Amino acid sequence: MTRTRLTLLAAVALLSTLAPLATAQATPAQADPARATPARPARPAAPALLTVADPGFEQGGKGWDFTPGTGVAGNYPHAGGRLAYLDAGSGMKVSQTVTATGHGGYLVSAWIATGGPGARYVLRVNGTEAAAQALPDGAAYRRHTLGTVTLAPGDRLEIAFESGRGWVNVDDVMVSPAAPANPRVTSSDPEIVAMFDWARNKANSWVHLPGTQGPLDADERQTGGTGDGVYGPSYWAGYANRSGYYSRDMAHQLAGAGILGLHGENKSMLRAFAATATPEHAYYPVWALNFDNRSPLSIDYRGPELFVREVPAPFELVQKAEEAYRWTGDRGYLDDPALWDFYRHTTEEFVTLHDGRKDNGPVRVAEGTGRGIFQGVASYNEQSDEPLAEAGDAIGSQYQAYRAMASLARAKGDRATAARFDDRARALRSYFNTTWSGGGSGADMVRGYTTDGRALTGWGKENSWFMPMKGIIDPGARREAYLDYIDAQAEGEGRPDNIEALTYLPDTFLTDNRADTAWKWMRRIYAAKDAQHVNTRQGTNGDYPEVSFTLVAQTVQGLMGVTPDAPTRTLTTQPRLPSGMDWLAVSDLRVGDSAFALRHDGDRRSTLTHTTGTRPYTWVARFPGARATVLVDGVRRPARTEVVDGVTYTTVRTRVAPGRTVTVETR
Repeated sequence: MTRTRLTLLAAVALLSTLAPLATAQATPAQADPARATPARPARPAAPALLTVADPGFEQGGKGWDFTPGTGVAGNYPHAGGRLAYLDAGSGMKVSQTVTATGHGGYLVSAWIATGGPGARYVLRVNGTEAAAQALPDGAAYRRHTLGTVTLAPGDRLEIAFESGRGWVNVDDVMVSPAAPANPRVTSSDPEIVAMFDWARNKANSWVHLPGTQGPLDADERQTGGTGDGVYGPSYWAGYANRSGYYSRDMAHQLAGAGILGLHGENKSMLRAFAATATPEHAYYPVWALNFDNRSPLSIDYRGPELFVREVPAPFELVQKAEEAYRWTGDRGYLDDPALWDFYRHTTEEFVTLHDGRKDNGPVRVAEGTGRGIFQGVASYNEQSDEPLAEAGDAIGSQYQAYRAMASLARAKGDRATAARFDDRARALRSYFNTTWSGGGSGADMVRGYTTDGRALTGWGKENSWFMPMKGIIDPGARREAYLDYIDAQAEGEGRPDNIEALTYLPDTFLTDNRADTAWKWMRRIYAAKDAQHVNTRQGTNGDYPEVSFTLVAQTVQGLMGVTPDAPTRTLTTQPRLPSGMDWLAVSDLRVGDSAFALRHDGDRRSTLTHTTGTRPYTWVARFPGARATVLVDGVRRPARTEVVDGVTYTTVRTRVAPGRTVTVETR
């Protein structure tokens, strides 16, 4: 099937001035905490474009080689109208050989279904097998990835699918660049190691190689899309059968992407959303964009007054932009007019325009219409039939957006704006705890208001668990009771049936230092990765991109308690190891222009190595409890006691120069 050109509706872009941003690259650092020679991490150019001809077999297999017993058919494609097939038996192969034009590391993925065991998926470089996978028996499509393979100019890469004892169907081959960072986890617990290895590699496989040409506006209704476009720096964030990324998914995946060094992709995607938050859209960003980083995904966009929009999303994007700035130190997050205008409009005009259904006194709360996703809903909980005007996930996200705006303004040197948004954040949190959320706890806490003013309690899924996750509930018995309630409901009949909703639960409990509960949910999500997703076109649960990206972040930011601040050259850590995990370590942890290795031994001992960098970092080593002194490299030093969001910590600050290893322990 030949794809047609873009329709006029799909071309309603509003982003025509947006230039794709290059992806920064860096070389891996040492694998374990050890002394290293100070050096600045190398940042080579992004991998050269590596083009696979007819990756979806829509052009009849142009560029592919077919042996007898193989070919192109239209009976059971993953997407589009065609696929490649291999009959059962031995000696059959579908392959394509591409020649590298530059240096780079690459992963190659394909959607494959089989009617029996014995088939293989193989990559060969210059005739030598570089990576291979025996394909399991499975009639439903699953996404299989091989690599990383490293290529130099002139190298010949063969991508091959070889027959087995049952039929084989192949579709939608994709080349991804190797991620700039290659973090590795080691631990006394082999499960976290296996989980992180899978999540890191799977997340990397969703990254697009900039310059790749692919379909636009592909979805379950128009599986081949409406035309082709050139993809910018981006990664999949949403359904794997749609040719775009979603604001909600991208916000939740940003931290994991940052840990993999995908800072160019994060910034390009954030900026693309920011540029769509126009007065015409009432300062909502569009819900989803094609991978060209320009055009709205047509399944969710029908025009400036009819597109999917959900109140928490713009606020989350502001919060995540501030997090991206802390990971990178990139002043573009402060100085880019498109981004700065987005922060201002979201926390000013957007709130004003979407407030008024409920009287909140002097505090403004952004509201939805109560009329469905194409008219603007208050909550991420799309399965609810409640006509919500205000929701717990929206007000919690608004609170974090205010805090982010204060932080960004402070970094920009705008003290007046920073003070104003600090005040707004405090006022909103105070109002939430004294009035908005009612006087109950557990099932009796208010988590939303309908358009006719009714307070809603009980289980609201996203509008329940976002409230503690966003830190808007004051610490104390009330918050603890609500976390107990969330855990019980997520275990029971109210459990979400889609895996991507469950990916928020570890974040919810890690925010409140409930490592055992968070680890329980991480393990359940990982254990379900090979089960079929509730959306059968999506593939397995593990083929939903949010699963892998969030497990990466929940390991590093969550269990290891890593909080970066590249602009001030500060790294804060706090062990949150679950029961039974004696130690946990990560290497090639990139913050700004430095790389680190970090190890926690229980909650009493942490070791940080500044493996590569240009200048020292301040390490803020934080431990639960109150102690007057700690040992720094065996020397006793006075410590500070800090109370952060109701929790008491022992904290010590120490300078860690490039090449140095420092150990802090509370014994």
